Amino acid sequence: MSERLQPGDTAPAFTLPDADGNEVSLADHKGRKVIVYFYPAALTPGCTKQACDFTDNLDLLAGAGYDVIGVSPDKPEKLAKFREKEGLKVTLVGDPDKAVLEAYGAFGEKKLYGKTVVGVIRSTIVVDEDGKVERALYNVKATGHVAKIIKDLGI
Repeated sequence: MSERLQPGDTAPAFTLPDADGNEVSLADHKGRKVIVYFYPAALTPGCTKQACDFTDNLDLLAGAGYDVIGVSPDKPEKLAKFREKEGLKVTLVGDPDKAVLEAYGAFGEKKLYGKTVVGVIRSTIVVDEDGKVERALYNVKATGHVAKIIKDLGI
């Protein structure tokens, strides 16, 4: 079971392939705030809703100085299909070996339909310009989550 991050922690560095197979690193975003969100699987209803919500609010978030990166255990090919099918504009990266998911505390035991299973814990980590965790939100809901983040961040 991975440890959950707390505000003030240094956000774990990562470099993962995006939907086009290009490498995306957290370090590429130094000097900007980054919303890193973790979701279980591309092309599923809840994850689609969440990704579409981030896409719909991307200009607002970018205008407030935030970049958005979505992380799932999917391979780049599936992420590309997801992006094309849904017209997504957020950066999606794949973490098939789940090392980054674990480093961020977004993989482990969770309740699903009353049963305890091991999998991706839907989470959102807000990283500040210096690479420190500003907010760490775990077990978030897919629906309404983006609106809540925008409200909480005062955007």
